[in-house]
Amino acid sequence: MRILLIGPPGAGKGTQAVRLASRLSIQHISAGDLFREHIDQGTELGRNARTHISSGRLVPDGITIGVLAERLGRPDTERGFLLDGFPRNIPQAEALDGILADSGSGLDAVLDLEIPEAEVVGRIAGRRLCRRNREHIFHVDHSPPEVAGACDVCGGELYQRDDDREATVRRRLEIHRSETAPVVGHYRAAGLVSTISALGQVQEVLDRALLAIGQGQGRVDASGTSRR
Repeated sequence: MRILLIGPPGAGKGTQAVRLASRLSIQHISAGDLFREHIDQGTELGRNARTHISSGRLVPDGITIGVLAERLGRPDTERGFLLDGFPRNIPQAEALDGILADSGSGLDAVLDLEIPEAEVVGRIAGRRLCRRNREHIFHVDHSPPEVAGACDVCGGELYQRDDDREATVRRRLEIHRSETAPVVGHYRAAGLVSTISALGQVQEVLDRALLAIGQGQGRVDASGTSRR
């Protein structure tokens, strides 16, 4: 399957993307992770991307599209993929449509995560990541480490990303409203969009996503998943 997971920052896209991709045995492709790899390596692309990311702005389309086109061209995407963080605006969505059309394929589903903005700010501003392993994530209120500033798993230093600071989060939300939200309308016209509540436990949200793409079992409350 070829799936796009979309929603505002803090909706839990990264968490759900990892679990959903694993469940479906497809590649999880995160635009954010690709850029952070370049930032950590100190490449020119990474330096340029950091300037935009740290101020809450989107990385320019030309750079983003080029990076994702190369990634989608790798052999490990042939069985399917889940895109997380791309496309973020209409030009990127149109570019993605073209890339997939050139390979004779297209998206199978678009999952749109919904969440109140106040919840987003609380989730992101309190988040802390481990410098040794970014999959080790804590929250100052909801899941604090046993020792302040240290990862419970490996002892690595915990830090707050520049794009997780409150002022930057609010700027990211403004960008999402003006540039990313219209992407949902772009794909809704093709009948691909299922809107899913991102509130609740991780497993509850995952169950809604699986049900939306026809992979779930049992009953999920209708308020949690809707086809639009």
